[in-house]
Amino acid sequence: MTLSPRLPFFVYGTLRPGEPNHDHFLRGRTLTEEPARLVGAVLYDGPGYPYAVEERGGSGTVYGDLVTPRPEEYPALLAALDRLEEYAPDGPRNLYERIARQVLRDSDGTPVQAWVYIAAPAVTARLRAHGKLIESGDWTSRAG
Repeated sequence: MTLSPRLPFFVYGTLRPGEPNHDHFLRGRTLTEEPARLVGAVLYDGPGYPYAVEERGGSGTVYGDLVTPRPEEYPALLAALDRLEEYAPDGPRNLYERIARQVLRDSDGTPVQAWVYIAAPAVTARLRAHGKLIESGDWTSRAG
């Protein structure tokens, strides 16, 4: 089994501060949480949670937070987030894929390599055909 690098996480939905899964999964387990953005992606509304979808050469931006876990919490948190996001390496029915992508810190624009859970290919195809785009790219400011 290949070990995953210990990257921070870019969260853009229910794991953001003030959202339902933040306290359950992240409270007390992080060193830092700071606003950040993923460029080249758009956000779709899911059934109670969002999906980020990459756009090759696209100008979309997804807004979220860069979360750096405490080192002693990292293995358990990675496993918990993979379960939450219904991600398994090489899983045929994944809702999300966990990929390493560059995100930008809002404070100074510094690029940071982070794990991002993006919509899996089958989900992406469905969203592009029938999904509801969150125009702002920000789950916390969605209408309704």
